[in-house]
Amino acid sequence: MALLATVALGVVGARIALSVLAGESDEVRAVRTLGGTTADELAALEPLGWPRWADPVEPGTPWATPAQGLLTFRGNPSRTFHGTGPVPDSAPAARWRYPATGDGMCSTSTDLGATRVWCGMGWTGQPAVTVRGGRTWVIFGAYDGAVHFVDGDTGEAIIPPFPTGDLAKGSVSIDPNGHPIVYAGSRDNFLRAIAFDGPAPRELWRFHARDLSPTLWNDDWDAAPLVIDDVLLTGAESGQILAIRLHRGTDDAGLATVAPEVIWHAPSWDAELLADVGDQVVSVETSVSIWGSTMYLANSAGLVQGWDLSGIILGRAPERVFRWWAGDDVDASVVVDEAGALYVGVEYERANARAGEVGQIVKLDPSRSGDPLVWSVPVADYVNDGVWATPALHRDLVIVPTDSGRLLGIDRDSGDVRWERRLPGPLWSSSVVVDDVLLQGGCDGVLRAFDVSDTAIAPPEIWAVELGGCIEATPAVWDGRIYVGTRSGFLHALG
Repeated sequence: MALLATVALGVVGARIALSVLAGESDEVRAVRTLGGTTADELAALEPLGWPRWADPVEPGTPWATPAQGLLTFRGNPSRTFHGTGPVPDSAPAARWRYPATGDGMCSTSTDLGATRVWCGMGWTGQPAVTVRGGRTWVIFGAYDGAVHFVDGDTGEAIIPPFPTGDLAKGSVSIDPNGHPIVYAGSRDNFLRAIAFDGPAPRELWRFHARDLSPTLWNDDWDAAPLVIDDVLLTGAESGQILAIRLHRGTDDAGLATVAPEVIWHAPSWDAELLADVGDQVVSVETSVSIWGSTMYLANSAGLVQGWDLSGIILGRAPERVFRWWAGDDVDASVVVDEAGALYVGVEYERANARAGEVGQIVKLDPSRSGDPLVWSVPVADYVNDGVWATPALHRDLVIVPTDSGRLLGIDRDSGDVRWERRLPGPLWSSSVVVDDVLLQGGCDGVLRAFDVSDTAIAPPEIWAVELGGCIEATPAVWDGRIYVGTRSGFLHALG
């Protein structure tokens, strides 16, 4: 899908210039000139495959984009692509460690009034990988307050790190259309577009979390933005959800440019949620997922929601079309299977009645009116237990690690727990499955590999590698090379 033309749209009490798809066909141009946003217009677009933002895909399917690589957290819009093999079938060799010398990537940061030293890479912390000019770029944010650009083969810095004003948390996203741009958030409260097309990274644009209102709670940006065509979609820890038209291009010197504008934003909460949860600790740390024309996400008050994006094409604000309350904090990203079912991991912090009722691992079917809950699995052994990691889909299983160290293989259809492995907790690193090999990082500093070729049995351990330092970050796998960060201060390459 390529980006239409510019129309005016009233959103949140103001008229905002909305750019929707340019370079359209004669048929689409005819529809666009009809005026209005009627059902007939949407029907006229359907034979052309519109309106659809991301085609439903089988789990494990690479994102069909001009850029090659693992470009965002969990690889594609449904958050179900984990990388490419071959994954080693015996303990992999340590290829390099970044930085090669020194005490690692560390800095001092203050969070909720407490100041301490933070090191390495934490939750979710999956490096993004792209191949550019025959070279593998590994790009990631770290707790030294910088975004790094590293050669995947040698472990050397390709260009200097880009300093932010605080921890560079979460996972970054590389532009899927081949523009040399990475989109990254930081605890300094800014979301940025950073170019990596010269001898040093360049800040093209930044956006403060409080530039939107209303907001609740925090100012961080933990989510990995999702860019489709020329629109960036993300949530903020302020509780807002937003869509930004990037207006990407190049200048006379051939260098990347952007001219972003917010084309839509909305709070991720409503009055009913605030009344039910009994507090205003509402943020968005999940990375948005897309299935068809619907964007899914959840917030820290447990509201799982879907927004219909199809109207953007014709100048209509997204409409919330799905709402389900999990009762407690959802930081894990919503994962969507080929049929449109949602898999959600929930923390157990508030310990309220709703959280006890619905459990911490759930499957939802948005097409079911009334009660979309297909099944649920309670896993909380104590307050502050539950699920921080994003569920992984593998064939007929959903694989979920928990804070208490349980690694569960659950039947996707029935919700029955087929197998369980007990590992040292907490397990915040999201499981990664490539070539029937499950990779799981643990806070004991060990990266383990399990054989999940037979989904009916508890997977045998193939190998384990001690990396030193809690592994909260999610591994990235590209061409069989494994890239994973630890809280000890370093990014490791194995293979």
